[in-house]
Amino acid sequence: MSPADPVEESAARPVRLFAPGGRRLLVGLVAVILLIAFEAMAVATAMPRAVAELGGLAFYAWAFSGYVVASLFAMVVAGEICDRQGPRQPLLGGVALFTVGLVLAGTAVDMGVFVAARALQGLGGGAVIVAVYVVVGRAYDEGVRPQVFAVMSGAWVLPSIIGPAVAGFVADRFSWRWVFLAVPVLVIPAVLVMWRALPTLSGVDDGQPSTRVGRKRAALAVAVGVACLQYAGQRLDLFGAVLAVLGLGLLVTSLRRLLPQGTVRFARGLPTVIAMRGVLAGSFFGAETFIPLMLVSERHVSTTAAGLSLTGGALGWAAGSWFQGRPTTMIPRYLLIRIGCVLVAGAIGGVALVAVGVVPAYLAFGAWIVGGAGMGMSMASVAVLMLQLSPAADQGANSAAIQVADALFSVIFIGLAGAIYAAAARGSGSRTWAFWVIDLVMIALALGGAAVSARIRPGLVSVSPRKVEHP
Repeated sequence: MSPADPVEESAARPVRLFAPGGRRLLVGLVAVILLIAFEAMAVATAMPRAVAELGGLAFYAWAFSGYVVASLFAMVVAGEICDRQGPRQPLLGGVALFTVGLVLAGTAVDMGVFVAARALQGLGGGAVIVAVYVVVGRAYDEGVRPQVFAVMSGAWVLPSIIGPAVAGFVADRFSWRWVFLAVPVLVIPAVLVMWRALPTLSGVDDGQPSTRVGRKRAALAVAVGVACLQYAGQRLDLFGAVLAVLGLGLLVTSLRRLLPQGTVRFARGLPTVIAMRGVLAGSFFGAETFIPLMLVSERHVSTTAAGLSLTGGALGWAAGSWFQGRPTTMIPRYLLIRIGCVLVAGAIGGVALVAVGVVPAYLAFGAWIVGGAGMGMSMASVAVLMLQLSPAADQGANSAAIQVADALFSVIFIGLAGAIYAAAARGSGSRTWAFWVIDLVMIALALGGAAVSARIRPGLVSVSPRKVEHP
């Protein structure tokens, strides 16, 4: 193909954010993010009705676990495909899988089909999010990537505000099935825009032997280990303990094959960047999962009012991401991540105070805006640094690595929080102490992240995930 060919030119030359090609591509990325975001918010609202009608309350957690476990495997596979062939196939193929999963869930006649459909959504969602990161890394100049991530974060705001309300209205007035069956309508504009705007970004052949088979096996083992840990967190018996040991064993023996060398010990540079994604996600989501429950059970606020605290987090997240993406923001990114960790820790502390009767319940809303702002500036900075420190041949694998760290830490710390609350629920006394213990654990994790964030220094040599630590 000649150098003058416009397709080859768009694939080889990064675009500016507001250049014509950059605008079209950004609209396409935002359309895909809106699809994923609205599904996450709407489906979570409709899930209780869906599971109750299908007679699967005992398997309620698996409706969520199936998605997470499948997405973990898909992230690694999609990262490999992105590096070898480019992000177009995982992105468009992931959207297709995601859509088929929604349709199957909306037409499910029993819980088995429903859980399988959720797993199919997870395969699609996991592939899409990794491919989106690679598109940003390959298609946009390094200087505008912070703004791209800021816009993508902003795409979560509208679904966070209206998604639960719309889903609740549809489920109450019509059927929970329409919540699943209506979301695919968003696929049409997303695919139409992406199909024309997505450059032909090819893979990068770095001359290294393929390690796809080993990484796929490791990804499958990690996914099974996560599933074991999630189920073990719902049980406080011998079988649960056995599952927890099995899950941890699978993670210890397989996880290092999916992460850059030194990630587990916070080695300087890219390994700490990857690890910080997990630390931030684990502390924030580990606390956020139990905020509505605490507000309803301890402060007796309405379910709607309790949900507003999560909306505050989404608004703060968008604001924090916007701040880090401003051209005039001169704070080094490792400091933005450290500040983000401190803000998350302070926000969790504010939520913990709300459990005390004399503290106004609305403080939780304000606190979670602060926590969301910390997450917005730090999570976007992690993504920017990951792409900056990754060779082109490893952008897919490293994009998968930060998503694996995100999902893994979230599962572990949400599971730990669930076990703490389950222990409190067994007794007949007050459960307030359980919320305090949960919040203290998450505060410690966030502050630990702030302490090691100095190891994210710019200008360090990047590390390939193919140079892995073996147990």
